[in-house]
Amino acid sequence: MLSRLLLCLFALGSSLFAAPPRPNIVIMLVDDMGVMDTSVPFLTDAEGKPKRYPLNDFYRTPNMERLAARGVRFNNFCAMSVCSPTRISIMTGQNAARHRTTNWINPDNDNAGPQGPHEWNWKGLKPGDVTLPGVLRDAGYRTIHVGKGHFAPRAFDAADPSKIGFDINVAGGSIGAPGSYYGKQNFDRPVKANAKVKRGSHAVLGLEKYHGQDIFLTEALTLEAKAHVSDAVKAEKPFFLYFAQYAVHAPFDSDPRFAANYANSGKPANAQAFATLVEGMDKSLGDMLDHLDALGIAENTLVLFLGDNGSDAPLGHEHAVACAEPLRGKKGSHYEGGMRVPFIAAWAKPSENNEHQKRLPIAANAVQSQQAAVYDMFPTILNLTGIATPSQHAVDGKKLDTLLTAKPDSSREEKFLMHYPHAPHRTNYFTTFRDGVWKVIYHYFPTDAVSGGSHYQLFNLQNDPFEQNDLSKSHPAELKKMMQGLIAGLEAQKAVYPVEQGTQTPLKPKMP
Repeated sequence: MLSRLLLCLFALGSSLFAAPPRPNIVIMLVDDMGVMDTSVPFLTDAEGKPKRYPLNDFYRTPNMERLAARGVRFNNFCAMSVCSPTRISIMTGQNAARHRTTNWINPDNDNAGPQGPHEWNWKGLKPGDVTLPGVLRDAGYRTIHVGKGHFAPRAFDAADPSKIGFDINVAGGSIGAPGSYYGKQNFDRPVKANAKVKRGSHAVLGLEKYHGQDIFLTEALTLEAKAHVSDAVKAEKPFFLYFAQYAVHAPFDSDPRFAANYANSGKPANAQAFATLVEGMDKSLGDMLDHLDALGIAENTLVLFLGDNGSDAPLGHEHAVACAEPLRGKKGSHYEGGMRVPFIAAWAKPSENNEHQKRLPIAANAVQSQQAAVYDMFPTILNLTGIATPSQHAVDGKKLDTLLTAKPDSSREEKFLMHYPHAPHRTNYFTTFRDGVWKVIYHYFPTDAVSGGSHYQLFNLQNDPFEQNDLSKSHPAELKKMMQGLIAGLEAQKAVYPVEQGTQTPLKPKMP
C-alpha cells in the first residue's frame, strides 16, 4: 500500500512539473505586402518612435495592430525583392545568392533572362533538400502547408510542398498567383477570347469543395488552416503551420466583404481592390489568433508574420516614392520599398509563466530597428524547438533571440545582400549590399535611366532613408569599401552571375 501511494505521489509530482509540449510555430507569409501596406506604423521618427504616414491611415489592419501589441515589430526587416527567392530562403535559412533561386520561378519555362546565369536554380527545391518543415517533421512535428507554394516548376516534384517536408499540403503548387480569388470562378482565370494563358494554368489546386461557392480565396484558405490545426491538436502533435496567403498578389479582385471601406478613398479602383485584399488577409490573421485561443494553445504558439517582398500596390512607378511612400520603390526594385517587409513576432498569448516564453521572451508593443532578414527565422525556430540543424547544411541566418527582446544585439553584423542577375523585370541585373547605414547598388548593364548610366549607386540610409541622394561620385572611399563587401559576399556564397552576350562567360562586379 505504501509503495502504491509513493508511486501515485511520484506520478502526480511528475505531471505537475512536466515540461509543456513543444511549442507550435505559425508563419503567416503575405504575398507582395510591403512595410507600408498596413495601419501598423513600422517606420520610426528620429527618437525611434513609430511614425504614421498617410498610407497607414488608408489601410485597415486591426489584427496586425493586435499582434504588434503582443510582440515586437521590425522596421528594418529585409527580404528578396521577388517571391520565390524569399520563400526558399525561409525554407532553408540561406540567402538567395547561395541557394541560387535568384528569380521568381516561372512554372513552365526557364526565366533566367537573355543574359541571366545558366547555372541559376530555376528548378528550386527538390526532394531530399534540407528544409525547415523537413527538419521539424523528423523531430515529431506535424507540418502543414496552406496557400501559395511556388517552390519549383510545374513538372518537378517539389511543386507539391508535401515532397519537401510538409505532411499536409492545401492549395500549394507551382503557380505564383491565383487565376481568381472567387469561389464562383473556381479560383481560376475566366476564359477570354484569344487568351494566351490556358484555363487551369493558374487554378488554385485542392480547393474543389469550395468551387461554385460565394466565398473568397483568403477565407477558404483560413477555414482549411483552422481545420488542420484542430486535427493536430486533437492528435496531441506539436505543429508547424506555414500559412502562405495568395493575397495580396494580383489579380486585384476586390473582396466584397470590405469594398465599402475604401469606396470614398479617392484612390483608383485597383488600389481600392488591393486594400480589400489587405483587409481580408488581416481578418484571416485575426481568425487564426482567435482559433488558437479557443483551442487553448495560444500560450504555446509562436506567430511570425511577414511579407515576402516589397509592396506591389498599384499606386505608382516601381522606382518612385509612391506605393511604399515615403520609401522609394516597390516589388522588384533595388530600392528599400522593394525589399523592406513587415515582420512581427509574438506569442499568440503572452504569458510570463510559460516555459517556452521564458526561453524565448518577446517584448510587447515594441519596435526593433536593428536589421534582420528572412533567413534568420530558420535558426531561430530550430533553436527554440531544441532541434539541431543538419551538420552538412550551410545556414546564413542568425538567431533573432536578442532582437526579439527589443534590445540591440552587438554580435550581429547588420549586412544584407540581395542578388538579382536576371531580366526582363522592373530592375534588371543588379546586386545590392547593405552594411550598417550604407547601401550600394551595382548595375551589371548600366544603360537605363534607373542606374543613371552608372554601375553604382550609393546611399547613406541614416541621413537619407528614402534614397534620394546618390553619393557614389562624392564618396569614392565609401563606395570602394562597400563594393569590396558586396563582391566578398557574392564570392563567399558562390553566387552565379549574368553572362556576356552570346557566351557563358560570367560578368562579375567591377570595382570602381
